[in-house]
Amino acid sequence: MIVERGLTPRELGPKLNRSAGDVIRFLFLQGEVVTATQSLTDDMIELFAAEVAAQVRLVDPGEEQEAELQAKYFEDEDEEHEEDLRPRPPVVTVMGHVDHGKTLLLDRIRSSNVMAGEAGGITQHIGAYQVDVGGRSITFIDTPGHEAFTAMRARGAEVTDIVVLVVAADDGVMPQTVEAIDHARAAGVPIVVAVNKIDRADADVNRVLQQLSERGLVPESWGGDTIACEVSALEGTGIDELLEHIVLVAELEELRASPEGRARGAILEANLEAGRGPVASVVVMSGTLHVGDSVVAGAAWGKVKALVDDTGEQVKEAPPSTPVQVLGFSEPPSAGEEFRVTAGQTTARTIGEARERRYRVAGHAASPTTPGAKLEDLFEQIQRGEETTLNLIVKADVQGTLEAISDSLRKLERPEVKLSFVHRGVGGITENDVQLAVASNASIIGFNVRPDRRARELADERDVEIRTYEIIYKLLEDIEAAMVGMLAPEVTEVVTGEAEVRAVFRVPRVGAVAGCYVRDGVITRGSKVRFLRDGVVIWKGSVISLRRFKDDVREVQSGFECGIGLSDFQDLKEGDVIETFEEREVPRT
Repeated sequence: MIVERGLTPRELGPKLNRSAGDVIRFLFLQGEVVTATQSLTDDMIELFAAEVAAQVRLVDPGEEQEAELQAKYFEDEDEEHEEDLRPRPPVVTVMGHVDHGKTLLLDRIRSSNVMAGEAGGITQHIGAYQVDVGGRSITFIDTPGHEAFTAMRARGAEVTDIVVLVVAADDGVMPQTVEAIDHARAAGVPIVVAVNKIDRADADVNRVLQQLSERGLVPESWGGDTIACEVSALEGTGIDELLEHIVLVAELEELRASPEGRARGAILEANLEAGRGPVASVVVMSGTLHVGDSVVAGAAWGKVKALVDDTGEQVKEAPPSTPVQVLGFSEPPSAGEEFRVTAGQTTARTIGEARERRYRVAGHAASPTTPGAKLEDLFEQIQRGEETTLNLIVKADVQGTLEAISDSLRKLERPEVKLSFVHRGVGGITENDVQLAVASNASIIGFNVRPDRRARELADERDVEIRTYEIIYKLLEDIEAAMVGMLAPEVTEVVTGEAEVRAVFRVPRVGAVAGCYVRDGVITRGSKVRFLRDGVVIWKGSVISLRRFKDDVREVQSGFECGIGLSDFQDLKEGDVIETFEEREVPRT
C-alpha cells in the first residue's frame, strides 16, 4: 500500500482499516505519545503497519496526486511508436574537477569564449550548446566543477547520453572527479575520458590512467573498455580525436527519439530577465517544441512566446536533443524539473496550479524561523557558549545557483550554530527583503545580484547586513569563518554614486555613451562600476569618460545630468542603473 510520509493518526488509521484511536493506543504502548492530528515519523508509520500485517511503501507528500495528474493528462503520450523514431544528436555532458579545463575544452570545440565571462574563471551555471562535427550535431552541456554544484551536475547527468570526464594530467583524479564518475554511473551512461593539460611540464598521463583504473575506468589501451583521449585544450591537441570518439560512441548507443507529438524535456536553468520575464534553458528529449505551445514544468506554466537557440537567434521549433531558451513561463521553473507540452493553456494552468497548491500544503515554502543572530553577532554568542541560529535571506541570479548555495550552506551547520532560511528567491535585493530581514533578525546574502538604492538606504537605516558575492568560494568561506568565530577584518565595497541611464548616444570611434541623471552620491571618472539591470549585475568595469555638456569633468554630483562612457561595454538601455563603488578596509570590532 502506498502511504505518504507525515500522515496523522487520523489519516493513517482509515488507510489501514483502523481508527485513529488504534494508532494512538499502539504507539502509546511503544512509548510514543502522539495526538490524533500530529504528523507521524516514518518509523512510527512502519511500526504500526507491521503490527497490522500491512506492507507499505512510503512516498513523499504529493506523489500520489502527481501520479494522478500524469495519468489524466500525459499517460497516452508517453509511448513512442517504433515507426516514428528517428536518429537524434547525442547529448554530451562535460564533467570533472574544478579548474581541470572543462570550459576551455568546450571553447576549443565551439570556438567561443565562455570562460572570460565567468567570475573567477569558474563556471557558475549550466550552459547547453550545439555544435556541428563533420555533418553530425552534438549537444554539449557544460556543468559547474565546484563541489557546491553537485546537485547541478547531477541534473546534467540525468539528461545526458554520454559523459566526457575531463581529468588534468598534472593533477590527477580529485574528489569532484570521483563525484562526476558516480553521477555518470548513476545515470547509466557511457564515459569518455579526456586527459587534459598534456602540454604541462609535470603532466603524467600514466598516473592518471592508473588512478582511473582504480576507480573501475580501465582504458582500452590497457585492455579495458573505457575510451581515453589525450588532449590539450590550450593548444588544441587531440580535440578532433575526442570528437570522433564521441560520434563513434553515439552510433553504438543508437540514440533515437520521435520528433512527432508533444514535446517533453528537462529544465537546465531558469532566471528572471529584464524585459523578457522568466527565461528557462531547456533540452528537448522527445517530440518537437514549437512557438505557441502550452507548457508546464513543476508549478510553472505558460505559452511559448519565443525560442532562442544557443547562438542567440530566434527559432520556430526545437526537435529532440536541441537546447533552447524558452520565454513565456508564468514564473522561473525549478532547475531539474521535467517540462511537458499540454493540450492547451487551460490544461497547463490547471496542472501548474494543482502542483503549486500541493507544494504549499506539503510545506515546500520556507520553514518557520527562530529568534536568531546576525553574522556580525555570531562570534560573541559562540564565545559565551550559547547555541544560536543564523537566519539568512538568500537571493541569487538564477534558480539552479540558489539551490546549490542553499545545499552548500546547510553543510556548514555546526552543533552550536544552526542555519535557517527565512526566504530564498531569484532576482535583485529589494525593500521587501530588507523589511523581512528586520522582522526576522536575518542577514541578506546576494549572489551575483545587488540591492537597489532604496533597499540599500533602508538596510543602512535599520542596520540590516547585506553581503554580496560573485564567486561561491568566497561566500562559503565568509559564512564558515563567521560560524567558527574567525571573521577577520575585511575589505568592503562602499557605493559612492548611482546614476540612471536616461538616453543612449552613439559616438563615432567611441561607441555607446550613456546620458545619465545622477540620483545619489557622486559619479567620479575612473571609479569602479557595476552595471545593473533589474537589480542583477550584468557587467563590471570602470568609468573611462565623464562629461557635463561638452566639458570633461572629474566628478558629477547628485541631481545633475552627465554623459558616461564605460570601458568595454556597449549594451546600454534606458532605465539601467550605473553604480560606482570603491573598496575600503573596515576593521571589525
